[in-house]
Amino acid sequence: MKGDTKLLSRHQELGLTDDQVLRMYELMLSARMVDERMWLLNRSGKIPFVVSCQGQEGPQVAAAFAMDPSVDYAAPYYRDLGVVLAFGQTPRDVFLHMFARAEDPNSGGRQMPGHYGSKKHHILSGSSPVSTQIPHAVGMALAAKMRGESFVTYVSFGEGSSNQGDFHEGCNFAGVHKLPVIFFCENNRYAISVPLQKQVACEHVADRAIGYGFPGVVVDGNDVLEVYRVMKDAILRARNGQGPTLIEAMTYRLTPHSSDDDDRVYRTKEEVDEAKRNDAIAVFRTYLQNAGILTEQRETSIKNKLVEQINEATEYAQNAIDPSPESTLLHVYAN
Repeated sequence: MKGDTKLLSRHQELGLTDDQVLRMYELMLSARMVDERMWLLNRSGKIPFVVSCQGQEGPQVAAAFAMDPSVDYAAPYYRDLGVVLAFGQTPRDVFLHMFARAEDPNSGGRQMPGHYGSKKHHILSGSSPVSTQIPHAVGMALAAKMRGESFVTYVSFGEGSSNQGDFHEGCNFAGVHKLPVIFFCENNRYAISVPLQKQVACEHVADRAIGYGFPGVVVDGNDVLEVYRVMKDAILRARNGQGPTLIEAMTYRLTPHSSDDDDRVYRTKEEVDEAKRNDAIAVFRTYLQNAGILTEQRETSIKNKLVEQINEATEYAQNAIDPSPESTLLHVYAN
């Protein structure tokens, strides 16, 4: 009827356009398909190691999408393939990294798989010990405050990492100095093989935030739009000088901990199958279909484009050259 106001969809209420949520879906799907290809390459003996993002792409992409990669910084942990792609790296970049080629933009083929870093894309280089990226991110946030700059730093980690000293020291320092950093815990319920109830005594990792003087928020990681909303609120607080936020995105790791792990010894197939039915990609796909944004034809087009990109990236990386032996000494000793 004339004069009626059309109800806004959830994404429109958040200020997101149809094209933007389609892009979010494409990034989630890209991370999943790149990850699946990495497993095939590993099982065929072509790459040495995979630490997977499958099941966690939704909260990763939603968090990254709420930020401005041209201004803000990310200190991702090894599962954060969705964040890395959203911040501007390409499937080719990722496969060059996985094959440890000289063109690897993360480290020139010198870091182990899943250790991302790019000055160009505002991605802080990661290190193997878990949680070490947390004080690095806090240091970046301190620099922002000291320089009077408006960028926000995002740092992600698993719930197991929240038991390390780096987490507690980073949170305490950031809370005392009200630094513009967002602590993003991807709670996938298992620290390798140790279930959540054997890791923490409190109900939620986010409950710990009160001890450091800033908010802790628990969010359903399979609800992409709710993760985006919570991140936007945290970013606004950070930019306004109100300090950090600890966000705990409840998610699930659909694969073993890594390509060297056998998850059948500590969880059941039925548990994993149940998690797959509630996977963020499937949930978001249904939302986009119901909103009339994602048609069957459009989804086919997106998948075909991604398959082409991933095939090209795989072939390029397989044929790329290795680092020269002499490059081993670069960035180790002073020239």
